[in-house]
Amino acid sequence: MFKKVFLLLLAFSLLLAACAPAASATPAPTATEKPLIKIKLPMGYIPNVQYAPFYMAVEKGYYREAGFDVEFDYSFETDGVALVGAGELPFALVSGEQVLLARAQGVPVVYVMAWYQQYPISLIAKSTSGFKTINDLKGKKIGLPGLFGANYVGLRAMLYALGIQESEVTLDSIGFNQVEALAADQEDAVVGYAANEPVVLRSKGYDLTEWRVADYVQLASNGIITNEKTIAENPEMVRAFIQATLRGLQDTITDPGMAYEICKKYVENLDQVDPLVQKQVLGTSVEMWRAPRLGYSDPAAWENMQKVLMDMGSYATPLDLNAAFTNQFIP
Repeated sequence: MFKKVFLLLLAFSLLLAACAPAASATPAPTATEKPLIKIKLPMGYIPNVQYAPFYMAVEKGYYREAGFDVEFDYSFETDGVALVGAGELPFALVSGEQVLLARAQGVPVVYVMAWYQQYPISLIAKSTSGFKTINDLKGKKIGLPGLFGANYVGLRAMLYALGIQESEVTLDSIGFNQVEALAADQEDAVVGYAANEPVVLRSKGYDLTEWRVADYVQLASNGIITNEKTIAENPEMVRAFIQATLRGLQDTITDPGMAYEICKKYVENLDQVDPLVQKQVLGTSVEMWRAPRLGYSDPAAWENMQKVLMDMGSYATPLDLNAAFTNQFIP
């Protein structure tokens, strides 16, 4: 009798085991994973190797680890300022002067991370022109995209630092044709980005005299902005986004070769253009990103920027610079 009962129990146990679901190959998650925050990031320019730190942060997974799904939006810089100021987007990449110009109009944007430590604008002329100093350009024609943006602000800042009035030179609005204009001797000098026009002209065999704005005056340069409401209501999101960006920036500075390879995924036909030129563009940019404390904004740079903008007549009443930028999210 005992033997029959035992056999029945054994058969019943085997039946239960056969009906039970198979064990999972991976353990169930112990906590619910938060969905990623989708971020559209206005870049202010076309895809370019100069955005390598941001491409790096995506490819190395830094943004994802911080909780973000980042989409790059290559719209105009002023569009980014307006959208962030209106609270429609949390972040954008802009130059320092755009922050003060916006705040002068009541737009509550705040600069929260300095990407460039040096203002990236240069005044350039052919060495054959014989210009030894910027003072030699008095009475000469200087080409620049127009009387707006970083090119114009950078030139005015340099002239301001040297005590030269704008009326002592002739400014010629030529659009973004600085390379062609200088090569054809249509201008005595041109203004451009230090990591762009001078690099391209030298690659074409021209010997240049270059004056970098950063050698004459320190200005608040390109960086990340958010708005006052986001800082007040979601400071940890701001901190997380900046930390992820700084990791991408540090990796790019440490290994520009790897950064260049990553850029090929984001910059169309990058591997079909002159790689030596593009690598020099990236290398020159890295020079302007380096700092003992990445992301830090120097208050003196903002004071200088305000002086230049007020000298230009961009606004009349000094702004509270402490409200325009912050280092509270920089490690």
